[in-house]
Amino acid sequence: MLRSVAVIALPDVAVFELGVICELFGYDRTAEGLPAYDFAVCSVDGGPVRTQSGFTIVPSHDLGPADEADLVAVVPGNPDWEPPAAVLDMLRRAHARGAWVMSVCTAAFALGAAGLLDDRRCTTHWRHSDALAARFPLAKVDPDVLYVADGTIITSAGTASAVDCGLHLIREEHGSAVATQLARRMVVPPHRDGGQAQFIETPLQPIECETLQPLLAQVLESLDQPHTVDTLAAQAHMAPRTFARKFRAETGATPHDWLIGQRVLLARRLLEDSDLGVDAIAVRAGFGGAATLRHHFGHRLDTTPQAYRSMFRTRSR
Repeated sequence: MLRSVAVIALPDVAVFELGVICELFGYDRTAEGLPAYDFAVCSVDGGPVRTQSGFTIVPSHDLGPADEADLVAVVPGNPDWEPPAAVLDMLRRAHARGAWVMSVCTAAFALGAAGLLDDRRCTTHWRHSDALAARFPLAKVDPDVLYVADGTIITSAGTASAVDCGLHLIREEHGSAVATQLARRMVVPPHRDGGQAQFIETPLQPIECETLQPLLAQVLESLDQPHTVDTLAAQAHMAPRTFARKFRAETGATPHDWLIGQRVLLARRLLEDSDLGVDAIAVRAGFGGAATLRHHFGHRLDTTPQAYRSMFRTRSR
């Protein structure tokens, strides 16, 4: 069980990325029924670290807590800066003893320098993915995903993808109910994009349009209903073609693709957290029958509902 977290702030640390790790793991939310972690912000020597925004932070620890933490997270500094040997040795020790090792954005370069990306799938910010692949040719860099979990090594792409990456890890350790509750507390979507490479998908872009947001919230509460472009357009008081264009412009997906994606996510949650049979889950998620559910599971996740339940329900309970 994940109980302790150490985050390593490298020189020229990115403030937002550090803040994401602090938000995910550094707050005591036990009063809300969420787990608490023994949390430490570390620098190489325990001394101040300059941020990319021009001010300096003073971490509470040197690298000591990282040698015992269940999760060691590294947040980005300057990707051209070589981490000191002490950091690289600590990362290798953490991996060797079975701890989770997570990089945010260009902190993947530190994991690469420690040799932890050799023969592993990994990712980083798309602007730096070519450089990561060039510097560490044994790494299997995938620039098209938000994060990659390969064993206990987790790498995430730029900025906000660290939220999805962290929620994935929390889901792995504490189950989907905890991850979903924390996501709701943070007011972010609980994408829960899976624990292995084949289950990782790039989530849809967040909805920022005030006109579509209420409609999509209603749809998410009624996925068992037979929604179509025509019915959704009518609810939005738009012509179907206008609605479809507006939907794609604001979400990056067609209404049909978005709806299927949300139904698959609901089916996954029900497979993990309920005792419902596959037929009942198919109806509840709006697929109508098990055959349609299996079709979309196979297309999107390359697995079956039964296999998915066997894997993730065992992990989360």
